[in-house]
Amino acid sequence: MSTNTPPKHIPVSIWALGLVSMLMDISSEMIHSLLPLFLVGPLGASALTVGLIEGVAESTALTVKVFSGTLSDYLGKRKALAVFGYTLGALTKPLFAIAPTAAIVLTARVLDRVGKGVRGAPRDAMVADIAPAEMRGAAFGLRQSLDTVGALLGPLLAVGLMLLWANDFRAVFWVAVVPGLLAVFLLQFGVREPERHIGEKRTNPIRRENLKRLSGPYWWVVGIGAVFALARFSEAFLVLRARQAGIPVAYVPLVMVAMNLVYSGAAYPFGRLSDRMNHSTLLSLGLMVLITADLVLAAGDHWLTVSVGVSLWGLHMGITQGLLATMVADTAPVDLRGTAYGFFNLVSGIAMLMASAAAGMLWDRFGAAFTFYVGAAFAVLALMGLLLNTWRR
Repeated sequence: MSTNTPPKHIPVSIWALGLVSMLMDISSEMIHSLLPLFLVGPLGASALTVGLIEGVAESTALTVKVFSGTLSDYLGKRKALAVFGYTLGALTKPLFAIAPTAAIVLTARVLDRVGKGVRGAPRDAMVADIAPAEMRGAAFGLRQSLDTVGALLGPLLAVGLMLLWANDFRAVFWVAVVPGLLAVFLLQFGVREPERHIGEKRTNPIRRENLKRLSGPYWWVVGIGAVFALARFSEAFLVLRARQAGIPVAYVPLVMVAMNLVYSGAAYPFGRLSDRMNHSTLLSLGLMVLITADLVLAAGDHWLTVSVGVSLWGLHMGITQGLLATMVADTAPVDLRGTAYGFFNLVSGIAMLMASAAAGMLWDRFGAAFTFYVGAAFAVLALMGLLLNTWRR
């Protein structure tokens, strides 16, 4: 099959998985686009608290992926774990609506991200299992693009409801439950999982002899993913930067709409491009875009400057996120894909926790501009390392 195969030839289950991701992202982003403002406003939390909550929550999700991915490899069944993870994510949404303190928000975020962790690796492994090898990049790009459409629509709904209900954060959080439950329904009845080959013997994916099959190229991808996470801290700081620009609270989620509009538009084209272009070159391009985004965000807090920086941030995400998922699939054995995604996300999760906590501390002590300059410096170091490794190879 040609790499120029149009999107309609991508398997129906890939489209369904993308729509599931879209619905859950609508649910999640209705909350997450407002959560930093909810924390520092009504709940009186600091930027450091926001950074720690985001870092702990996201790293929890990525850590859980190790176990869910490994379990999906052992069972040879990925869909049931994905359904459980999406269900947990949907059922935790009401906790945000009733949270009286930042501690309860942290609990809700951790439980929500546990659900994300449970579903993430099995879902990504299902995409790799279902998609033909010659169009794997396009399949990951499509799923990521639909996922990001949800991340675009969620903040738009949040803005509309905040205006309609006079900045009632909790009412918006209650509405977010609905698309989450729809995602669970679509996954259960709209996705067909490939059957396990008859005669395959179950083995423990994390046995020493199995882990040895995760080769050097795979661990190189893991390392690159960690470096990207260190250079790119939580998007909650984009929301805080937008508030500094004087944007009214109800309209702040539009900044995330701008980011996700670019992200969604870029993910599928760059996913298709990754099927026929050198991956290191694309990763380098993504880092250069991230460096530019950090510098723009550091340069000023005018709403137009912030919008440009956030859009560049979205472009970098569109270039790199589906690409890294494709690289994991390309370098891991078929029967260890769940485990491979799990370890990839574990390492990235640790890096994300460190980056978000550091960003919160820098923000409180030295201000927003310094935080973004440090992010740019990490991205420059990552780019130098990537170029050096490419030159050596």
